Amino acid sequence: MFFRAIPLFAVPLIVYNLMMLSGDINTALAGELFAVDLMSGARWSFSVHDAFIVAGVLILYFEIFKSTRTGVSSVLDHTLSTLVFVVFLIEFLTVAACGTSTFFILALMALLDVIAGFTVSIVAARRDFGVNNPGFGGD
Repeated sequence: MFFRAIPLFAVPLIVYNLMMLSGDINTALAGELFAVDLMSGARWSFSVHDAFIVAGVLILYFEIFKSTRTGVSSVLDHTLSTLVFVVFLIEFLTVAACGTSTFFILALMALLDVIAGFTVSIVAARRDFGVNNPGFGGD
């Protein structure tokens, strides 16, 4: 149950920080993972930067899905997600190697995770308590 409360955006944050410590982050992000020649004659190149963005989009989907749960673990999940976003924000503003568009986009996704998590929780709580329903203190 505790593992469900761990924010998934901590994973790209940790991986990015490990890559940052290992050397020049801009060179690492530009590294090509694979390339495919398309029928049109164009060559599609997939870089480490692209992998971070794709992973961020997938993680955002799962985080929003996780936010639909109610209970004690969801409160812990929202709190930890907020802390992960704060780490993203602090690193983006204070660490030179984190001043990349990749890191900014991941931080933006972490912010959307926090906002969506609280929004979904508030809507679910309103339904659970019958707010705005006739006879329950509503209109």
